Amino acid sequence: MTTREDPRATAWASTMHGHASDDASDVRLAHADSWAGSGVADAQGRERREAHEHDTLAPLATRAFGAGERARAEEPDPLRTCFERDRDRILHAASFRRLAGKTQVFVFPEDHQRTRLTHALEVAQVATAVARALRLNVALTEAIALGHDCGHGPGGHASEDALSPYVEGGYDHAVWGADVTLTPLNLCRETLDGIRNHSWSRPAPATPEGEVVSWADRIAYVCHDFEDAAGTGIVAPEALPSAVRETCGTTRAVQLRAFVTSMIDVGRASGRIGMGAVHADALAAFRGFNYDAIYMREASRAQARQVVDLLRALVEHYHAHPALMAPAFDGAPVGDPRSAEALRSAVTYVGGMTDRFACRQGLAVLGWEASRLPRGIDV
Repeated sequence: MTTREDPRATAWASTMHGHASDDASDVRLAHADSWAGSGVADAQGRERREAHEHDTLAPLATRAFGAGERARAEEPDPLRTCFERDRDRILHAASFRRLAGKTQVFVFPEDHQRTRLTHALEVAQVATAVARALRLNVALTEAIALGHDCGHGPGGHASEDALSPYVEGGYDHAVWGADVTLTPLNLCRETLDGIRNHSWSRPAPATPEGEVVSWADRIAYVCHDFEDAAGTGIVAPEALPSAVRETCGTTRAVQLRAFVTSMIDVGRASGRIGMGAVHADALAAFRGFNYDAIYMREASRAQARQVVDLLRALVEHYHAHPALMAPAFDGAPVGDPRSAEALRSAVTYVGGMTDRFACRQGLAVLGWEASRLPRGIDV
């Protein structure tokens, strides 16, 4: 434990207020020997950067304009474009942070396995790599990618099965994320559209940036889910179909490069957002392999059944006892017991939980034994 007398702690404390600049008394620098600067004495504001977008982006790329089209009108930000504001709001949102505690494939992943949060970050990397090369709007692409899974419940896709009976039309994490979870952020129409329609079972997104994220999502999860499963010994690289191995290899880095390069090549040659047929077929075979060998293996299905049982029991409990949810809704009333309003609040509350919190609520409010909880969850 350090003390004020500790030389290292003393040196650290001495930097508290930064360092004075030699040429400007009212400027503080991070390091005593700082030299860095931009080389210019002005900053590029939003309007100048919007004009630059207009001149440099591809013809069908989405342009930012002012405050963007939002459900609630806002004044434009003086520095950030509307899509940059959306990206920043998502990054700081509680629903985005909670993705760190939500299942990607493995409930309560080990140190080297993905969470729903790291998945979103990898999707953003893949999507922006494609968008940048094709001269699309990178800020919009990143905002959609970071927000695309914010509607996921605990326990992975099993949460959709669990919560669907309580939602008209079923619980779709893409739709729920755009229309419920992220509504308080007042995001732009284009951002919400890309989030709502990133799943291939949904209508096509309205922007090329949204279309890129649809592909990036599939590319990222197919590659990293396989890598995680291989790391645990569930699958072996040589078990991949020959068409996958021959087209995109057996390691994540090589696979990502193959799929991303194919998208960029197709975009440059045809002007469309897509993938070459050979690589698209390999991606489909890869995804099919993952479903059979990873997602649908008996251990995964058994775990999914436990997730469904837990989440439905929690929804029923909170539906019947809505006052228990009041703290999560800033103390506001959430409907009378058994009302439709209380049911929607219960689905919203349970859907927003992390894996750990949901399991702890199973113990605390349902009185369940730990043996009934999904395997591997540390409570």
